[in-house]
Amino acid sequence: MKEQLNGIQASAEKELATAQSIQELENLRVKYLGKKGELTSVLRGMGALSAEERPVIGQLANEVRVFIESRLDKAVKDLAGKERTLKLKQEIIDITMPGKKANFGRRHPLTQVVDEIKEVFLGMGYQIAEGPEVELDYFNFEAMNIPKNHPSRDVQDTFYIDDNVVLRTHTSPVQARVMKSQNPPIRVICPGRVYRSDEVDATHSPVFHQVEGLVVDKGVTMGDLVGTLQVFAKVLFGENTKIRLRPHHFPFTEPSAEVDVSCWGCGGSGCRICKGEGWVEILGAGMVSPKVLRECGIDPNVYSGFAFGLGVERVAMARFNIDDMRLFTENDVRFLKQF
Repeated sequence: MKEQLNGIQASAEKELATAQSIQELENLRVKYLGKKGELTSVLRGMGALSAEERPVIGQLANEVRVFIESRLDKAVKDLAGKERTLKLKQEIIDITMPGKKANFGRRHPLTQVVDEIKEVFLGMGYQIAEGPEVELDYFNFEAMNIPKNHPSRDVQDTFYIDDNVVLRTHTSPVQARVMKSQNPPIRVICPGRVYRSDEVDATHSPVFHQVEGLVVDKGVTMGDLVGTLQVFAKVLFGENTKIRLRPHHFPFTEPSAEVDVSCWGCGGSGCRICKGEGWVEILGAGMVSPKVLRECGIDPNVYSGFAFGLGVERVAMARFNIDDMRLFTENDVRFLKQF
């Protein structure tokens, strides 16, 4: 058995000296010191030795184990050092070389405009409300005082999933959901994507963005609407901007108005941007119809409110002097870099 132990030590010493990797050393550790290793196998045969031989063989076996473990530790440290040195040589960085320029992304011009609009109304105490783009016909039309077969549906004809589910044509359904889910006072804006079956051209798209606003409280008047829109226009288009209201008809507001702002290009004297009129139409607005309030569970004898809605693309086109809406969605980096 002494010969076996000495042979194990000699064999281990030779193999450890020629190992080329950490994994190879781990395999040698298992081979000699593992549960089924060569040294363990020898020690299992000590039961057949005499009482005089066992202490001698046991001491020798421990010496062999200590020898192998020490050589293993040394070999692991040596190989780890070599691997670290090699890695440092391979991964050396020449700090004198010029670096690569990092290209930073920018917010899309539509996102910039939506964020600016949000900031204006958040500063006036509004909250942001959101709702589904795939909407029930009831919330998209009927809750907004647009019953089935009403002529105004032709203007907002949209994509139908089935008879009762549509892609929303405006963000007004969000207003209806808010009024049905919370009691006045209500002060929200509803930004989001909307859909209409329009042909694609320079000023129309079947997919575009809106921001609508709603205020419902006791004693809300048309004067509150005008004051709100004046503040909004001055912040977004400049301190000298003026607004004007022209009578119009929307099924969900009564009275209703189209809202123009004085041209930011010429200040109202007439130019190419405003087509010589001095004014640019940007949104529609009005007092919330009593029928809409009643449909949403709000007593129009106690509460009143106003609502407004604007197309983000149209505002962005005005802000950045862009004459073709399609540029926003063509993903031309040369165009987007300007903003």
